[in-house]
Amino acid sequence: MKRYLIINADDFGLCHSANEAVMELFEGGYIRSSTIMTSCPGAEEAVAFAAAHPEYAIGVHLTHTNEWEERFPWGPLTDGASLKTPEGRMWPESDDFEAHCDYDEAIAEAKAQIEYCENRGMKPSHVDSHMGALYGLNGKLLMLPKTLALCGKKGYPFRMFSKPLASQCPEEAPLWLFKAACRFSGFFGKLNHVPMPDYLIFPEQIATGKTYEEFKYNFIEYLIRIPEGICETYIHPAMPTEEMKSITGTWQRRYWEYLVMKDPETHAAFKTHGIHLISYRDLVALRK
Repeated sequence: MKRYLIINADDFGLCHSANEAVMELFEGGYIRSSTIMTSCPGAEEAVAFAAAHPEYAIGVHLTHTNEWEERFPWGPLTDGASLKTPEGRMWPESDDFEAHCDYDEAIAEAKAQIEYCENRGMKPSHVDSHMGALYGLNGKLLMLPKTLALCGKKGYPFRMFSKPLASQCPEEAPLWLFKAACRFSGFFGKLNHVPMPDYLIFPEQIATGKTYEEFKYNFIEYLIRIPEGICETYIHPAMPTEEMKSITGTWQRRYWEYLVMKDPETHAAFKTHGIHLISYRDLVALRK
């Protein structure tokens, strides 16, 4: 069996600095997949690009959290009271979101974000969840089944692991629980006819390093070891602008992720080691 890899550019639509990087990577043929944060300031630009380029696999990065709070605030598209802090922003972390949110309001917001794109002429290729807020890992156990039901009705694939990979088990979680979560997601994915990858490869395990060359080495070495089947990982490419620096302290890694996807050595290494880069549209075709 071959080794397929989706490298999804998350946070498209966050701001112009992110948009510029993602659009350039698509136009250069360096990436094949991305998802848009529709509640963020750069969403209109990103959706317009996606609508103008249906050949690119661009989906919806369902956003229910705002980790930068007052430094770079945004709120939900709907009026769900449980989705907002007293200041009107989204909750900063996934556990905050799950502690306060109402199921119906959370799913209504997800639907509104998808339809924001659809109503502007974009046909999303897939859906995923910003910061994994819709995975239900912090107590809202029905969140994932409800999200997958929405994806099934809309006809979109969803990012979630469906098979266990011990190396990707979170340190704080016992392996048996991780395996159970994989079976749980796989069951509801099949129930709702939602295509998903086999494995989700968490890039947080890739050490940034002190230089770009060190980061590139770590990035390549980590990803050429993926198992057979369909894997997905994600990046957050962005330009090293003052705008980006004012939003997050991880701006340099985001810039390096942009550079590593443009780097010929990255693509040469994938080819040498039999890693086939695909998009979510390819995933749907493979599942058929």
